Amino acid sequence: MIRLKKDRTALRSALLVSTMSFALIACGGEAEQGAFVERNVDAFASTYTPLPSETTFITNVSMYDGKGGEIERGSILMEGGKIKAVGTDLTAPDGAKVIDGTGKWVTPGIIDVHSHLGVYPSPSTGSHSDGNEVGEPVTADVWAEHSNWPQDPGYMRAAAGGVTALQLLPGSANLIGGRSATIKNVPGRTNQDMKFPGAPYGVKFACGENPKRVYGGGKNNPILARPHTRMGNVAGFRQAFADGQDYIQRWEQYERDYKAGKNVVPPKRDLKMDTIAGILEGEIIVHNHCYRADDMGTMLDVAKEFGFKIGTFHHGVESYKIADRLRDAGTCSAMWADWYGFKMEAFDGIKENIPLVHNAGACAIVHSDDDIGIQRLNQEAAKALADGNKAGLNISKATAWTWLSLNPAKSLGVEEQTGTLDVGKDADVVLWSGNPFSVYSQAEITFVDGAVVFDRNNPDSNPVSDFELGMPGEGDTK
Repeated sequence: MIRLKKDRTALRSALLVSTMSFALIACGGEAEQGAFVERNVDAFASTYTPLPSETTFITNVSMYDGKGGEIERGSILMEGGKIKAVGTDLTAPDGAKVIDGTGKWVTPGIIDVHSHLGVYPSPSTGSHSDGNEVGEPVTADVWAEHSNWPQDPGYMRAAAGGVTALQLLPGSANLIGGRSATIKNVPGRTNQDMKFPGAPYGVKFACGENPKRVYGGGKNNPILARPHTRMGNVAGFRQAFADGQDYIQRWEQYERDYKAGKNVVPPKRDLKMDTIAGILEGEIIVHNHCYRADDMGTMLDVAKEFGFKIGTFHHGVESYKIADRLRDAGTCSAMWADWYGFKMEAFDGIKENIPLVHNAGACAIVHSDDDIGIQRLNQEAAKALADGNKAGLNISKATAWTWLSLNPAKSLGVEEQTGTLDVGKDADVVLWSGNPFSVYSQAEITFVDGAVVFDRNNPDSNPVSDFELGMPGEGDTK
């Protein structure tokens, strides 16, 4: 009770000071200007530190460089977490660990732009289901990283499939489901320990069937719940961005008044609007779950209306129908190799989707959306490549690897750091037992920043979750 009394006294004093300040302003007097309040402060910055690594030289190896090139009997040097040299006439420096890659292949690490590892982890229990905040259609205030469980055994299973980085997304119930997190595929105690340093934030959108089913067909009061329809979906997006424009204007007015020397009170901070504002200001990349071509076209129109860009459409089973528009908009399409027909908006998918999007000059990506599929993304790309070439597109394997590394890096805004075997980039590299487009090839060693995170030939060295059954690479977690 004594503490409560003191708190009330302090509160009365604060209110008195505030009242006097406003009284001075009203009477033409001057009040001291308070400290400027920043709206965009990252409270959850990356604490990622690369794992210890040794200088490693892989020689006599075939390589796909991740940007369409192929090198035969080449070498790659990794030192200090970076790619130091790539070529056909290199010598191992003194003290380097030398790996003979005869008969083997090296590629940039696979990047999965659409994963729910950590937010829907294994073991798959209700207590672990943290991927969707379904209370309302727009939940832009939530962040997937705050649901990420670093002990998910799926991470090391993904490393056994050559995955070095991935984007963790909220689920697809909401129109705006919250922020995503791009992570390095390394063991971590917290999400921030895994968070890709310098990667921009992303945000998850969903159009089409999911939001109208979750809300319009909801159990609470389906007559009043919105959205019921696709037009309701679009209205929800447009209102969110109209509100975001107003939010930005209020903060800009506050900044102008503050710089003019006025004693002004900052607008009330709104976590939903912080994310919406970040989208409108081009600081947060939009990742839009969208199947049908007409829905994608509509969302491109919404983006044009409010002056932002959609970075990537995810799933996009009808992307082949509007590949030219995706190219012209600079929008990527992240797709499955052959998933289709499991609901109405997936009914018109075709196996040539990925190569047709690529052939039109658009940014094509192979993604998983699945804790098992993420372990075999090289095989998913191989299927898409085969289907495209059967249709006469004549795409090389070296070019197809861009669907797994460079294009995903572009989608996530990290192409300057990773995605290709360029000197100076992060040593996110995979050594394969054979050509990675073969169903018989496996990732032998997966490096992240030059550190070994998975070694098939040295299983005792591989990190294992407390919830792992068996060793990574020995099967799935189902």
